Amino acid sequence: MSHRRGQFETRFVSVDLATFNALPAADAAATVRPCADVDPWVDTVVAGRPFLCRDTLLLHAMRAAADWTAADVDAALAHHPRIGERASGDSAEARLSRTEQPTAAEATAARIAEGNAAYEAKFGRIFLVRAAGRTAEEILANLTERLANDPATEALVTAEQLRQIALLRLETLIEEPADPTEATP
Repeated sequence: MSHRRGQFETRFVSVDLATFNALPAADAAATVRPCADVDPWVDTVVAGRPFLCRDTLLLHAMRAAADWTAADVDAALAHHPRIGERASGDSAEARLSRTEQPTAAEATAARIAEGNAAYEAKFGRIFLVRAAGRTAEEILANLTERLANDPATEALVTAEQLRQIALLRLETLIEEPADPTEATP
């Protein structure tokens, strides 16, 4: 059963694992969707409940993300802002994105904007990188390096970056209970 965007309000609320395990499927899907708006992935993560611990959830989510297609990646990219641009709005995706991207000095920001334009012209989609934990200069270096990729290689790299973002977001959204025996309802 697919829990598509638009049917249910997507949220950005951290929940403990026991609560996530007990949520109705639609609410669990709304909790997970901001991590990556990939319907089969959301459905697989939700269907895998209950999880005994957060590590089991993350492993299940990682395995489910291994088979993402180019169409899955493109669908998820529709909700990502360009690197260097602050996501606007109050959606869960926008709020998560604003916590992930570093602030860049004006010269670095200008070079990232130029790189974004070159990337979009070459690959036909926005540049995606796991920004969390990286400086603006590291992001610029990654962008510059990836501009040398051929389209097939870059598609694989982009999918891997999306997987990393999804798993980091999921780890942020689902909290490990203080008492692991509380994880299952």
